[in-house]
Amino acid sequence: MTATKNGAPELLIRPTIKDLEVSPIREIAHLGMKQTDVIPLWFGEPDLPTPDFIIKASDKALREGHTFYTPNRGIPELITSLSSYMSSLYGRIISEKRIIVTSAAMNGMMMLSETIINPGDNIVAVTPVWPNFFRCIEIMGGEVRMNPLSPREDGWNLELDKLLEICDHRTRAIYVNSPNNPTGWVMSHAEMEALLEFCRRKHIWIISDEVYARVIYDKHYAPSFLEIAEPDDLVMIVNSFSKSWAMTGWRLGWITGPPALIPILEKLTEYNVASPPTASQHAGVTAVREGERFMKDMVQKYKVARDTIQQRLGSMSRVTMPRPDAAFYAFFRIEDVADSRAFAKKLLEETKVGLAPGIAFGEGGEEYFRICYAKSPDVLSLALDRLEPILNQ
Repeated sequence: MTATKNGAPELLIRPTIKDLEVSPIREIAHLGMKQTDVIPLWFGEPDLPTPDFIIKASDKALREGHTFYTPNRGIPELITSLSSYMSSLYGRIISEKRIIVTSAAMNGMMMLSETIINPGDNIVAVTPVWPNFFRCIEIMGGEVRMNPLSPREDGWNLELDKLLEICDHRTRAIYVNSPNNPTGWVMSHAEMEALLEFCRRKHIWIISDEVYARVIYDKHYAPSFLEIAEPDDLVMIVNSFSKSWAMTGWRLGWITGPPALIPILEKLTEYNVASPPTASQHAGVTAVREGERFMKDMVQKYKVARDTIQQRLGSMSRVTMPRPDAAFYAFFRIEDVADSRAFAKKLLEETKVGLAPGIAFGEGGEEYFRICYAKSPDVLSLALDRLEPILNQ
């Protein structure tokens, strides 16, 4: 046994784990949590509480004794409800055999990494994007290859040819988050069809992160690979209850994939979490079956907030902000700022507004900042009032 300088036993930690990057978003959040009067807009979390009808469903389940382990795949009622929900939404039969419930989308991402990545493999990703999946890839010994979106005044643009060019014989999957966190970009059906055809030829997985599928403006839902992929295609769709039904703390999600994949993920669930939270699953059944009106009202509130942010923040003299089409983020650039981490700290100190630095989201985000606008109008107004003196100089 080796010892450190102070005589304590050396912790024998894998270098990959020991050297994992601390999220720059968490870094800003930890600084802000030590201060008072801070407006926290760093995390992707609405300030809407989970609606009462979902809470009551969980309470009822607990009182009826649903406090034990469930099947690894999830309770049958939830799987059936998700099959019906997706089949109705996308106009195609999405079989129960293709669905597994997860302890949030993050648990699903980790299991997918465990399933397909060998050391030395790479995953190609459209960026900027929520960074946590990258750490899953690194934990498994894989490499992340990034292809950034291009900013335009009316939104963001994917150069699909460049995305495909960086794939090689070690590419195991292409990762797409649409609607996208942090940009609000939405992949088109035509882009999905081209990507699917490429991956079929090359025998490459598509990992489609669709957790914001219902948080889209001027449409009922965002384009989905579920609309075009065949059941046996190498396509894995990750989804979550967190955003669509305001259930961030319930830790509940699901994966839809080829039927042959589900038993593999079922085994991995046993060794990751044993089974998703029981009460959350019963709440999820009610959310899926009865939550459509709540979801529509919620998205309408976000649309008003999006328009407010676009008008106020977008008009500040130092700000360049492509228009988001979905999700609930504004991703904007500040003139003469190259280090988003350092400037986010400066904004926190001088304005008491906490933003996520764009460097956290990979290539294409280094000079940008993310603001979560899924907040009450009063909170957003106060945050913008505080930011304006610096961003309007």
